[in-house]
Amino acid sequence: MASAPATHLWTPPEKPTGAFDLSRYFNQSSRLYLSTWMLCVTEFRLPWRRLFLCAAPVLALLAGCDGGSKPPPEAPKPVAIYAPATWEQLPAVSDADLQAGFNAWRSACQRLAKDAVWGPTCAAAQPVQPTPAAIRDFLKRQLDVFSLRSAEKGEHGLITGYYEPVYPGSLKADAQHPVPVYGVPADLISVQLDSLYPELKGKRLRGRLDGQVLRPYDDAGTIQRNGLNAPVVAWMHDPMDLQFLQIQGSGRLQLDSGRQLRIGYAEQNGHPYKPVGRWLVEQGLLKKEEVSMGRIRDWATANPQRVPELLASNPSFVFFSLRPDSNEGPRGSLNVPLTAGYSVAIDRKVIPLGSLLWLSTTRPDGSPVVRPVAAQDTGGAIAGEVRGTGEAAGELAGNMKQEGQVWMLWPKGMALPAMP
Repeated sequence: MASAPATHLWTPPEKPTGAFDLSRYFNQSSRLYLSTWMLCVTEFRLPWRRLFLCAAPVLALLAGCDGGSKPPPEAPKPVAIYAPATWEQLPAVSDADLQAGFNAWRSACQRLAKDAVWGPTCAAAQPVQPTPAAIRDFLKRQLDVFSLRSAEKGEHGLITGYYEPVYPGSLKADAQHPVPVYGVPADLISVQLDSLYPELKGKRLRGRLDGQVLRPYDDAGTIQRNGLNAPVVAWMHDPMDLQFLQIQGSGRLQLDSGRQLRIGYAEQNGHPYKPVGRWLVEQGLLKKEEVSMGRIRDWATANPQRVPELLASNPSFVFFSLRPDSNEGPRGSLNVPLTAGYSVAIDRKVIPLGSLLWLSTTRPDGSPVVRPVAAQDTGGAIAGEVRGTGEAAGELAGNMKQEGQVWMLWPKGMALPAMP
């Protein structure tokens, strides 16, 4: 773990910032909050698991009828692999990034005090002096290194970007702000499935009661056409701004008074997320390699009559709530403020919350980004509050499609997470 020359990777939080997103790592998902950019290790999707869970009862019945002559089905391969590595194999990091990443991770230790895996390591971290030498010595004594690899694609993954946008907004509707930002409807029902089926951990069923039957909730196209009987937390100028706000999961609205209103993800209508960029590609309106937030917005500006059709192609619809005014980073799943540039969102099925990771990637201009980062949030395409802030952040996030690597630093002597 050699030291590298310091690189200045972020601007102060009050300045416009950008974001990285590992949400397609291993062709799966991940993410990270950088007030300058951001990264994230989120949703490792498991289509085979859903199929297996649905097929298991049928397979059991068939096995009881065939006399046991057929061999049992082959077990599915794991989504990711923890490959042992050494500290010497990690790419060099600057002293500044080492200190910032360690401090970001340690900031959540109060929340992890009773955690069976990270509690002892957090306790040992409290007296560590914030000097590069002391931090390096602590990490090497306390943690082992594992390369996080895709079972199919190896050690490299795709890192994309996202951010916390700032859009014009208002607390009341007027000619300049006709687009409602809905809060959670009173008739939206959300059922946590793992309360009955532990194998469906993290899965929810959402809908609306029709008598005693739970029906699918309105999709985005229906909500856009017919409106919704729900509280309105704010109003926006442009329906495309609302679409990008829903994709990012949280943001800020710039009021005429000068106040910035913070709003964040509260719920979702239960329909699957489909990127609007995919619809443009399917319609032959953009090439796949051309898709970015900027190109999508340019197309919408040039084709206002087709914007409702574009927005309806994504059936998912996000409901928001107001958040307290604050200059601190948004709070993640550990309920600690996310640290600009050094907090990441992860898929808890692969990386436990509170873990310390080592990231190596590049910015769109090719300059390196190497640093320890803290797994302090979870999320997917729409649910999360990990992002940079402002217009520059959006530009970087929209252009970020970089290859990268992630290592997991894991407490010595502790069993590795069970892979789904």
